[in-house]
Amino acid sequence: MKQATVLYVEDNEYNRKIVRQLLRRTPYRLQEAPDGEAALAMVRLERPDLILMDVQLPKMSGLDATRLLTTEAPTRHIPIIVITSYALSGDREKAMRAGAASYLAKPYSPSELLAMVRQFLPGL
Repeated sequence: MKQATVLYVEDNEYNRKIVRQLLRRTPYRLQEAPDGEAALAMVRLERPDLILMDVQLPKMSGLDATRLLTTEAPTRHIPIIVITSYALSGDREKAMRAGAASYLAKPYSPSELLAMVRQFLPGL
């Protein structure tokens, strides 16, 4: 059985470390990208099964990257969970309009993130 791959797009190393430690105990393979442009390149090459996309990123925002990935035929089927620490009124709607499959506001609990990942990658 193929190991499901999760791409975490986050510029903050501390946040990446937390998710790295969380997913280390799961059957998922984790890939990381520090910005929106790197994420686009990785997704087009690797085709992860799920993307965790921060909103505030250098080079290209997470919403712009989400919009691009969800409009390109080879990548539009990949679910994207948009994650933001700037949870303002209307942010969920902006993420969903950009093509996100779901939305998660920081701070979140590790179990909340894991439950959301499992929702999109069932049976693993």
